[in-house]
Amino acid sequence: MERVGTVIIGAGVIGLAVARALARAGQAPLVLEHESRFGEHLSSRNSEVIHGGLYYPPASLKARACVRGNILLHEYCSARNIAHRRCGKLIVAGPGQAFALQRLQDNALASGARGLAILDRRALRREEPWLTGEQALYSTYSGIIDSHGLMASLAREAEDGGALLAPRHQVTAVRCARGDFRLLVQTPDGTMELGCERLINAAGLGAVPLVAAMEGFPDQQRPEQEFAKGNYFTLNRPAPSERLIYPLPQEHGLGVHLTLDLAGRARFGPDVEWVATPDYHVDPARRPAFEQAIRQYWPTLPKRALRPDYAGVRPKLRMHGEPYPDFLIQDHRDHGLDGLINLLGIESPGLTAALALAENVARI
Repeated sequence: MERVGTVIIGAGVIGLAVARALARAGQAPLVLEHESRFGEHLSSRNSEVIHGGLYYPPASLKARACVRGNILLHEYCSARNIAHRRCGKLIVAGPGQAFALQRLQDNALASGARGLAILDRRALRREEPWLTGEQALYSTYSGIIDSHGLMASLAREAEDGGALLAPRHQVTAVRCARGDFRLLVQTPDGTMELGCERLINAAGLGAVPLVAAMEGFPDQQRPEQEFAKGNYFTLNRPAPSERLIYPLPQEHGLGVHLTLDLAGRARFGPDVEWVATPDYHVDPARRPAFEQAIRQYWPTLPKRALRPDYAGVRPKLRMHGEPYPDFLIQDHRDHGLDGLINLLGIESPGLTAALALAENVARI
């Protein structure tokens, strides 16, 4: 059985950010990824938005990592010429929603979010005359990013620091003891056993199933998860705005919003579709529901302006039978296994928070 110091399972944006952070600290890890390329799931199937940290409870890990990650991500992309744009975001309130919008601003300020302003109806009409809304919260530090360019840069820096990335290596079982982890790994050449002193589970949608496959892990700390599929439709004509446009957030997501790619093309999504297993097919029959949601803030949306684009799937974490709405970083203080870190429930705003979460892991 081969042995190494640190293994990271998962080469999405979180795993790559952690690999870079550890490599920079002289702890170059081995990164195992079961797909043939990095970032094939959560990290690339999202809105590619740099979030401002508006929505999450101020004391939560999501809020702290998002606000810190926003700063780090803008600095990182600027220093390395990674394509991104600080285009700003408007969260639009309709009739009777002024109080909800004010609560959102208060929450954002309590979380440390920067660059916020309320636009009244007159200012909103002047800035975005096509929108219907009474007022809007403007987040100037929100933006968009090339997620693939970001991941390629993180991977390159991790490898330059000595990390080794191994695609098509799927971990199917883990035997746990303090400071001693034995992995069963499916490789292109067959099955192998691998031992390590430190194990970081950053497997995204596969992180919870991986915990379930850990022998010696305490049952009371095993999470469960559900899958919330988010569909996207693209706009088949020029975008009506150069900003991101959002409704007020909903129970399980941020609502069907208008986001942009770096070429200026517009798409709408995601909605929330609960699924038993991840799949990425977009059903055209969901178009009427999208049109209805969009017309709450864009009533003149042209007919037949939307076509199916892509879908992503978000892990919705449950602990002890109850929804767990925050990011969860489990370490030895939770499960008693020195050397094991589980990164669980890393959905939105995980892309924005990646560098901040990597800082946290590197300090453990």
